[in-house]
Amino acid sequence: MSDNLPKVAWIGLGIMGSPMSENLIEAGYDVTGHTLERDKLERLAAAGGTAAASVAEAVRDADVVITMVPASPQVEAVAYGPDGILENVRPGALLIDMSSITPGTSVDLARAGAEKGVRVLDAPVSGGEAGAVEAVLSIMVGGERAVFDEAKPVFEALGRTIVLCGPHGSGQTVKAANQLIVAVNIQACAEAVVFLERSGVDLGAALDVLGGGLAGSTVLARKKDNFLNRDFEPGFRVDLHHKDMGIVTDAARAVGAVLPVGAVVAQLVAGLRAQGDGGLDHSALLRAVERLSGTRV
Repeated sequence: MSDNLPKVAWIGLGIMGSPMSENLIEAGYDVTGHTLERDKLERLAAAGGTAAASVAEAVRDADVVITMVPASPQVEAVAYGPDGILENVRPGALLIDMSSITPGTSVDLARAGAEKGVRVLDAPVSGGEAGAVEAVLSIMVGGERAVFDEAKPVFEALGRTIVLCGPHGSGQTVKAANQLIVAVNIQACAEAVVFLERSGVDLGAALDVLGGGLAGSTVLARKKDNFLNRDFEPGFRVDLHHKDMGIVTDAARAVGAVLPVGAVVAQLVAGLRAQGDGGLDHSALLRAVERLSGTRV
C-alpha cells in the first residue's frame, strides 16, 4: 500500500462494487469495505482489503468514501442518520456516490455533505459487470471541477472514459440518458432476434454481420451471446433497469422532455418484471418479445 494514496472506504460490494473495489486494491489503494453480505466481505478481505462491521467503522479513517448501492433509498440509508457516512466521516473527506439514483437525491446529498464539510461527487457508471471487472467503465460525474480533478486518479483505476458533465446531479442525468439508450437498444436487438429466428436465418451469422454495420453497437457486442444462448445470468438486473427507467421518465417529465419510445420500453421492462423476470439480465427483454410473439418462454 502506498503511503501517499488516499485511504478509501467502499460501501456496497455487489456485482459492480466487488470488482471495482478490487481494482482499487490492485492499483495500490488501502480499501476498507462494508456491505450486507458476509461472503462479499470475505471476498474483499481475500483480495487484500479490510472488512468493516458497519458503515461508521468503514468510513472513520477514510480520505475518500465511495458508495455503490442499488438506488436512492439505499444511498440515503448509508449516508444519513447517526450510523451513516456524514455523521462518522472526518470533515474534509471526499464522498463519491457511484450508484445510479435520481439527480435530486444527488443534489440533496451534496448539500448535506457541504454542511458537514464533506465534498461530494455523483459519479454513476456504464459498462456493466464486464466493464467493472476490466476497469473500462464510463464514469459520468457531477460536481465541482477542483473536486473532480482531485478524484481523477481514483476514477482512472476504475474506468476509461471519465467526464465531468456539470454541477451536482449532472452525472445522474447523463446516466439516466445512458439507460434510456441502452434499454431501447436491447429492445431493438431482441425484436430483431425473434424476427430473424422466425424467418429461419442463421442467428449467429446474422448478428455477426449486423454487428459490423451501422446496426452494430456496444449493446449488441456485449449481449450477443446472451441472445444466442438464452443466457440471462445477471450482469445488470431487470429490476435495476426498471428503477432506472423510472428515473429517466420522472426526470424527463420534470424538464418537459417527451420520450415516446422510452415510455414504451419502460412499460416493456415493467412487464418483464411483472412476469417474474426481475432477477434476470436486462437482455431478457428478449423473453418479453417472445411472449408477445406467442413463443413459449
